[in-house]
Amino acid sequence: MYKYLLPSVLVLGLSACQTAPTTASQQNVITEQVAANAQLQSLIDAAWQVSLDASPSFAYSLGDKTAAGKLQDLSPAALEALNQRKQQLLKQLQQIDSNSLNKEDAINAQILRDQLQNDVDQYHYKDHYMPISAEGGFHAYIASIAKGRFAKVEDYQNYMKQLQALPEHFNQQTYWLKQGLAAGITPAKATLKGFETSITAFIVPVEESGYFKPFTQYPAHFSDAEKAQLTKQGRALVQDTVLPQYQAFFDFITTEYIPNTRISIATYDLPDGKAFYENRVRYYTTLDMTSDEVHQLGLQEVKRIRAEMQQIIEQVGFEGNFAEFLDFLRTDPQFYPKTAEELLKEAAFIAKKADAMLPKYFGKLPRQPYGIEPVPAEIAPKYTTGRYSGSSRDDEPGYYWVNTYALDKRPLYEMEALTLHEAVPGHHLQISLNQELTDLPNFRRYSYISAFGEGWGLYSEYLGLEAGFYQDPYSNFGRLTYEMWRAARLVVDTGMHAKGWTRQQAIDFMASNTALSMHNVNTEIDRYINWPGQALSYKIGELTIKRLRAQTEAELGGDFDIRAFHDAVLANGSVPMSILEQLINDFIAQQKATI
Repeated sequence: MYKYLLPSVLVLGLSACQTAPTTASQQNVITEQVAANAQLQSLIDAAWQVSLDASPSFAYSLGDKTAAGKLQDLSPAALEALNQRKQQLLKQLQQIDSNSLNKEDAINAQILRDQLQNDVDQYHYKDHYMPISAEGGFHAYIASIAKGRFAKVEDYQNYMKQLQALPEHFNQQTYWLKQGLAAGITPAKATLKGFETSITAFIVPVEESGYFKPFTQYPAHFSDAEKAQLTKQGRALVQDTVLPQYQAFFDFITTEYIPNTRISIATYDLPDGKAFYENRVRYYTTLDMTSDEVHQLGLQEVKRIRAEMQQIIEQVGFEGNFAEFLDFLRTDPQFYPKTAEELLKEAAFIAKKADAMLPKYFGKLPRQPYGIEPVPAEIAPKYTTGRYSGSSRDDEPGYYWVNTYALDKRPLYEMEALTLHEAVPGHHLQISLNQELTDLPNFRRYSYISAFGEGWGLYSEYLGLEAGFYQDPYSNFGRLTYEMWRAARLVVDTGMHAKGWTRQQAIDFMASNTALSMHNVNTEIDRYINWPGQALSYKIGELTIKRLRAQTEAELGGDFDIRAFHDAVLANGSVPMSILEQLINDFIAQQKATI
C-alpha cells in the first residue's frame, strides 16, 4: 500500500527552523508543496479505486473479497460512467501546479496524467468497439478465469458465479461488436482469416473444456460429497451455459460479423482515423513524434542493420544473394525443432544460461521466478512466436510462453534473442522488479509503458551480445533479424496506417528484410494492422536506452559501472522515455559527485 510521508522539502524546512527562522516566503512555498502533494495523493487513491472498480478480477487478486465471483460490467452505462470518472480525475490532475511537487511526485503526476489521458482517448476513439483482433479476443482471454486458485469450496462457488455471468459478458461484448459494424470500426477483414478457429477451440465435449478442468482436480481435504456436488454443478454450467455461448458467438462471427468487416487496413481510413493514429504514435513512443518521423527513422535503421546482416552472410561463406540466404534459413530442416519438447527444452537451456549472466550485469534481482510454457493451444495458430505472461500474485511465477504450433515455422536460430527478450534480462526481470517497488504507488507498480518495457526487451537482446551469447553466426543473424524485425515495424506500421501501403506491400517489405518465417511475417503484419502504433514502441524505446547508456559511458568514463546503470534504468519502474532521460541525467550527476 502506498503511504504518503512528509515531503523531503518539508523535512528540510523543519530542520532549518532549528537553526534559522523561516521567512514568510519560504513558509508559503512549503505550504503550497504540502497542499499540492496532498491533492495529488488524493487523486492517486481515487484513480486507483476507479481501476479496481473497473476490473473485479484484478481487485480480487489483490485481496478485495467483495469482487469475488464478478466479471467486469461492460454495458454502455458502465463504460460511460467510467469515462466520466476518468475525465473528472484528469481535469483535477491538470489543475495541480507541477512546480509545487517534489521530483518523485512530479513523475507520479505525469504518469497518472498519461494513463488517464490514454483511457479517455481510447474511449473517445471508440476502441471498445473492437474487443477482438487477429491474435484473439475477449472470448479467449476470459477463459483465464478457469486458471485461478481453487483451494476452498468458496473458490468453486465464486467461479461458478463467473460462469453464470458469462452470457451477459458475451452479450455486452457482442453489442460493442455490432456498434463497430454500424460505425465502420472493425478489424480489417483480411486479418480475420481463420479467426473462427479461436472460437471452435472452446466448442468441445464438456470433459475436454478448460472451463471444466477445475472440477476434475480438487484439494485433498475436500470430502467426496463436496466433490460430487461441485462436479455435478460444474458440468451442468459448462454444458448448458458456457458451450452454448461459444456456439452462439461462433455463429455471429462467421455469419454476421466477419462478412461485414472493413476492407481497408489503414487506421487513417477509420472515422477520425488520422487523429487516432497520430495519437497512438505519440502514446506508444511516449515522445512527441509524428508518423512520418517514425517512418524515416525506420528506413535509416533498416539500412544500417541490413549492412550488418550482409557481413554475417559473407562470414559463413554462403554463395548467393540476400534473398537466397533468407530462403535457405526458412527452408533448411537443420534450423527447426522436430518436436514441441525439443523447442521448449532449447528455450529452457538458453533461459538458464541467461539466469547465470544476471549477477554480472545487475545489482538487484527480483524475488519472483519464472517458468516456461507453450502458448495455449486455442490461440497459438494466430499468436506471436513468444510472449511473457506475468502474475500480480506473490505466490505465483511469471511465465515465458513459447509458441509450439507449426514447428517448421519456429527457427532455433531465433531462440536466444527471443528468450533474452521475453524472460531475462528482458520482460520477466523488468516487470518483476517493477512489482517489487513497494514505495511506488500501485498505479505504477502494476502498469506497463510499452516504450519502456518493449524497449528494455529489445535492449536485452543486444545485451546478450556482450554477455557471450550469439557465438553461432546463425544465432547472431537471428539476433539481427529480430532487431531488423523491430526496425521494419517502424516502416510497415506507419506505411500501412498513414502512407497507403497495402497488406502485401508490408508483408513483402518484412519478408525481404528479415529471416522471419512467412508464417510469422503474416501473423505479425496482421497484428500491426489491428494494434496500430504498438509495434513502434520497441525500437524507439531501445534506441533511447542505448543513447542514454552511451551518454553515461562518455560522461563517466572509467568510472562507468554497468550494474549501477542498469539498476538506475529499472529503479523507478516503467516510465516514459522523457522521464527516463531526466532520471539518467540525475544518475550521472550523482555518480560524478562521488568520484
